[in-house]
Amino acid sequence: MSDTINKLEYKPQNAWKVYSSPEHRDAMDSLAREYVDFLSRCKTERLVMDYVQEKAAAAGFSEDFSTGAVMRIQRGKTGFLARKGRRPLSEGFRLVGAHADSPRLDLKQRPLYEDTEICLAKTHYYGGIRKYQWLTSPLALYGVVVRKGGEVIPVAVGDDPSDPVLTITDLLPHLAYKEVEKKVSVAFEAEKLNVLLGQSPVASDKDDEKGLVKKQILKLLNERYGIDEADFLSAELQVVPAGPARFVGLDSSFIGGYGQDDRSSVFCALEALLAEDKPEFTQIVLFWDKEEIGSDGATGAKSLFFEYTLEELIDSWEPGTRLSRVMMNGTALSADVAAAVDPDHKDVYEERNAAFLGYGPCFNKFTGHRGKVGANDAHPEFIAELRSLLDEAGVPWQMSELGKVDAGGGGTVAKYLAIYGMDIIDVGAPVLSMHSPFEITSKVDIYATMLAFREFLKA
Repeated sequence: MSDTINKLEYKPQNAWKVYSSPEHRDAMDSLAREYVDFLSRCKTERLVMDYVQEKAAAAGFSEDFSTGAVMRIQRGKTGFLARKGRRPLSEGFRLVGAHADSPRLDLKQRPLYEDTEICLAKTHYYGGIRKYQWLTSPLALYGVVVRKGGEVIPVAVGDDPSDPVLTITDLLPHLAYKEVEKKVSVAFEAEKLNVLLGQSPVASDKDDEKGLVKKQILKLLNERYGIDEADFLSAELQVVPAGPARFVGLDSSFIGGYGQDDRSSVFCALEALLAEDKPEFTQIVLFWDKEEIGSDGATGAKSLFFEYTLEELIDSWEPGTRLSRVMMNGTALSADVAAAVDPDHKDVYEERNAAFLGYGPCFNKFTGHRGKVGANDAHPEFIAELRSLLDEAGVPWQMSELGKVDAGGGGTVAKYLAIYGMDIIDVGAPVLSMHSPFEITSKVDIYATMLAFREFLKA
């Protein structure tokens, strides 16, 4: 068969082959090490925003909107970064938006209780999790406690080598015969995701006094953080996997760690923005909270934070320009991860239209569920522009969808930006074991995703 006929057939490019040179491999490994450190340090959206603010400030971004590189962090959970381009803002912008929150367990507002002389903490899971994955694993506690006077006290227990870890117990197999016969959806009850805190009782003169273990835990918390039980009412405490992110595989080709959905996109977008400092159009990078629970709230993509901040930017950079004109001329990437084909669970994927590890970032024309309900569904004209952009730059990429049509589905923030009339599509690295405490990506996909974001931001 002639080469001309062969060229008619489409085949995604293997990113490992594209980036086979020593220069690319060195750059890939360097980026992967930074990414592993980022994942290990940033286990909550607040910590992610601290990291973003630190890196952006070092690169010259400030909260002074009269400058050409600006940033704003909202309530410590969502962020806006913008760099002025050679063209005026009225001609549009290039935006990459990602979410910094990840599935986890939140402590309830009255979490502490004692049972069988053990102190535990009640939790309420956040986002879509498979509950059994959080049992019998080392866990850490992060967050803030805000006292009545407004003092914000950061909490971090479980990742320092000198710290103890937390955990959630599970039933031994010898007594779990009834449990294993239940459906997974009912076998693991949310109200039993209770975190083990301690067993040693506080000293007491009364032999029959109850609740001594809980009082000991309160005493320890007071000594370490200066808080009492009522302070939990105004706290935001998250139980997350303990331990650092790690390279995975005998060849260290994978990266394993908590929160890669969607902190991989946050990391790649930030790195891309900092690398492309002389853009044609205004660059904007947005980081949201609350995506895993519907994007509601003051820090979610449904809030007006983006519009309000962009209005101020227009007033500083191009007074008199209509917000609607800027929005309509903008183009955006909804930077969110894709579900990679799992070799042990291929039956839920339609392989011709599925994402594979090692083939670069995945574009999802639509998300939604069963008939594209709740999807953005990107326009083909915009997809064609992105095809040309990445192909000319030699960046490998792939097109995918979230599993078989009847298997399920999901959503992203894309539809909340599409309402402004801008072109937008979902794109991100493929992930195995998504929403688990230890998600898996390929380091070549992280590298290719960052390069794809760079090409878009400088286009």
